[in-house]
Amino acid sequence: MKRYIFVLFLSLGSLLTQAAGLSETKTLADSAYAKADYETAIKLYGKLAKQNPTCDVCYNLGCAYYRIDDMAHSVLWFERALKLDPSNKDVLFNLEMARSKTIDKIIPQHEFILFTYFRSMTNWFSLRIWTIIGLLSFVLMLVLLLIFWASDSIFVRKLAFSSAVLLLLISILANVCALQQRNFKQTHTSGIITVPAVTVKSTPSDNGNDLFVLHEGSKVEILDSSLKEWCEVSIADGKIGWIPKKSFDLI
Repeated sequence: MKRYIFVLFLSLGSLLTQAAGLSETKTLADSAYAKADYETAIKLYGKLAKQNPTCDVCYNLGCAYYRIDDMAHSVLWFERALKLDPSNKDVLFNLEMARSKTIDKIIPQHEFILFTYFRSMTNWFSLRIWTIIGLLSFVLMLVLLLIFWASDSIFVRKLAFSSAVLLLLISILANVCALQQRNFKQTHTSGIITVPAVTVKSTPSDNGNDLFVLHEGSKVEILDSSLKEWCEVSIADGKIGWIPKKSFDLI
């Protein structure tokens, strides 16, 4: 028993030490950013991102890169922050600001309006908030069902039953939105071009036909990454081709 208690306290001490180290690094990074020492801030925020990639850290990295006019990495880190918290308005605003300073102005293809609306609705709240809404709705539904079975009043029974059905629908919707956000966070099927320019090829070879050119900061969707050095990608306007894996970073 004493051995287990010793291991528990040792683990707790290690966690506290790590948390203190992260807090100190965050303070130093914030201080460097406030002093306009963006290169130092990037190094410190980057260290934090490797250990604990929160939305705030990724957002701060995006801002620091924006300050040194590195729009490719600014877009990359804002996209990573958005992946962690799709409902964050500050991230969305700054991401659009960074995108406006990139070279390629890609016009997205039109999609079915219901898909657009569902994606927008999914991003109303964070994953945590959607999960809370789903759980609370389900618990309240159970309470109303108990009232429905216990009450002798026809009016109360009708009101309780209709409210329970509504809460069930809300719970289902919240869980679907939470699942969608969780899948979005866990999948890595898009990237940002981080080299000045890359020529998109018709085949995974330097000898392939040149299709078009993408510049730093452009977003690509990964279609096929099975090859060692090449990746098949698409962009928002529907164009498809092959680019070297070293030309982009995953979001």
